[in-house]
Amino acid sequence: MELCSEFFAPLKEKHQVEALLASTLTVAIAEIGDKTQLLALILAARFSHLSGGKTAIILGIFLSTLVNHFASAWFGQWAIGLITPELARYLIAGSFFAIALWVLVPDKMDEEQSRFYKMGPFVATFILFFIAEMGDKTQIATVVLAAKYDALAMVVMGTTLGMLIANVPVVIAGHFSAEKLPMTLIHRGCAVLFALLGVLTLIF
Repeated sequence: MELCSEFFAPLKEKHQVEALLASTLTVAIAEIGDKTQLLALILAARFSHLSGGKTAIILGIFLSTLVNHFASAWFGQWAIGLITPELARYLIAGSFFAIALWVLVPDKMDEEQSRFYKMGPFVATFILFFIAEMGDKTQIATVVLAAKYDALAMVVMGTTLGMLIANVPVVIAGHFSAEKLPMTLIHRGCAVLFALLGVLTLIF
């Protein structure tokens, strides 16, 4: 039994690393130009002049994403356990293809946020990011990734890291604007990535 465990240990470790890297890359790319990245820009413009404002915003993004994506990943693993592996494979692949089409549609920010600003940069960021992530493409991607890899900790760590990679530079730079990036090209590249994940899910 121990020999069997030792034999499969490298495969399990490789699976965990794959889950982490895929989740990080997928969310980091999908987040570019997403409404939560636009929200990070707005919050930076609103609070960055305060002492410790940028740090509070980054911490708010981190904790809000961690809570939201942990719940999303847990749901993904729970839901996928209710159906057969064969059906699960097709549903996961179909979900990736659907997200691939979704990322081609530009996001728009809801400007009704001012009532949260009086709560300070950390609380405002935590609440607004949590709300913005509900039903967002990166949250759905987290659900699907968790269902695909069955590695909750690695998926949550990866998707949270991906959110930070995409949003922390926005908060630090302050003046950064997504409009300066080739958004159409980025969105198309992201769509190709999700479509590729769908194809790989069907093949393997």
